[in-house]
Amino acid sequence: MKLEGYRAGLNRGAPAWKEAAWLVVKALFFLVPLPLPSALRAGMLRAFGAKVGHGCVIRAGVEISFPWRLALGDFVWLGEGVRILTLAPVGIGSNSCISQEAFLCTGSHDHRRESFDLITRPIVIGEECWIGARAFIGPGVTIGRSCVVAACAVAVRDLPEGSFAAGNPARPRRGK
Repeated sequence: MKLEGYRAGLNRGAPAWKEAAWLVVKALFFLVPLPLPSALRAGMLRAFGAKVGHGCVIRAGVEISFPWRLALGDFVWLGEGVRILTLAPVGIGSNSCISQEAFLCTGSHDHRRESFDLITRPIVIGEECWIGARAFIGPGVTIGRSCVVAACAVAVRDLPEGSFAAGNPARPRRGK
């Protein structure tokens, strides 16, 4: 792998002016440690193209790279310091909680190729899920309805409906 001259070739999904405006809004209203109203943050996300359901809670420090690729159902909770890298679409179902400092990552690189190609794949979190604090959800992962992903777990494969997953890599375990 050689990084000299690397170019991601990422389609950012919006014009440069929109991304620049989002960076300003994100710095002023999302990354600050102030307890601003969730309705204000939800409205700003909608203004930049996100689909945001009713009753969503968006805490301080939430970082979303490209809101135009984000869809939140009703009553979704994004805890403090949640990071959502939306190089590809991310969908979070209604009544789901993404706990503090969890990272939803839609991008990686092909380390086997000298060109270190960027790989992006969407993430889908089903309804009534709980993603624990500091959990990592990798590119292309689908978390089925009513799943729990334990704190600090690393989910790099799909998890079936109703499962409880813990560890690195996260594996479904008995007893939710």
